[in-house]
Amino acid sequence: MRRRTVTAGNLEEFLQATAPAQAAAGTGEQPAPAAAPAPAPRTADHGLRTEFEFELPRGYVDEAGTVHRHGAMRLATARDELRPQIDLRVKENPAYLSVVLLSQVITRLGSITDVHVGIVERMYATDVAFLQDFYRRVNSEGHTRAAVTCPHCEGGFEVDLSGGRLGES
Repeated sequence: MRRRTVTAGNLEEFLQATAPAQAAAGTGEQPAPAAAPAPAPRTADHGLRTEFEFELPRGYVDEAGTVHRHGAMRLATARDELRPQIDLRVKENPAYLSVVLLSQVITRLGSITDVHVGIVERMYATDVAFLQDFYRRVNSEGHTRAAVTCPHCEGGFEVDLSGGRLGES
């Protein structure tokens, strides 16, 4: 097996070279490399839910002062989990992995459709912690429900983290 060293300068070249080949429809031509992958559909033909809505506890505040709380996250692929491993920022600081990973799987945040690392970096820590837990639940457990206990009556119940705020119906 041959090993290849990848730097940030040739990351896109490496990803294009390792992407599965897709033949052009009906022709013998090679397709042109895509600039960015198409967003994942909400559900696949076989009924698999691939995108999950969420509401941030605090919300992301953009440069204009607009608060963005509602968003969507798609299921992660193996490529999403592998790509940050070759990112130099992650190699220098392993804690940066979640920032890069979240920026790849968040498809929408309020009116923002181009969620990138800079946006995740400027989020409040409580929102990043929420998104990390949401990512884990969606990709590991396959749902967005969490078991909670009432602090007053100590009764246990389940809440859906993707829906509205706690206490609202």
